[in-house]
Amino acid sequence: MKKTLMLIVAGVILYACGQKTGQTGDNAETPQKPAVTEYDPQRGEGKFTNVEISERLDAQMAASGKQIFDLKCSSCHKLTDEKLVGPGWQGVSTKHKPEWIMNFITNPDAMIDKDPQLQAQLELCLVRMPNQNLSDDDARHILEFMRQNDGVQ
Repeated sequence: MKKTLMLIVAGVILYACGQKTGQTGDNAETPQKPAVTEYDPQRGEGKFTNVEISERLDAQMAASGKQIFDLKCSSCHKLTDEKLVGPGWQGVSTKHKPEWIMNFITNPDAMIDKDPQLQAQLELCLVRMPNQNLSDDDARHILEFMRQNDGVQ
């Protein structure tokens, strides 16, 4: 009787150890990694892939951009290279491609989350640039004003 009981207990233990839970071994399901989209640091993140600009400045567009700057940007940015809350704008249009600038102006949150330069800038400035909800035209006018600020005539 004792041998039969020992065989039954050993059988139960072997059976329990042989059960697959579906979480280990060959049947283990690997968690799905979120799809990683490639980030283009030259273009940024957003809808602008190719922004056509001429060599000459569009003065009317730049004047409109200055009005937008005065209203929505000047409280945080200077036109020099000096930091206020955010970095100064001097040299921005020569440092970055037009697509990058327009994508950043219209899509700052996604850009700050992905762009290594913006993340480094955030460590210096300590404040995320708020989304100003600018239209595509507003962003283009600001870009033209940035070009004027950088000496394009």
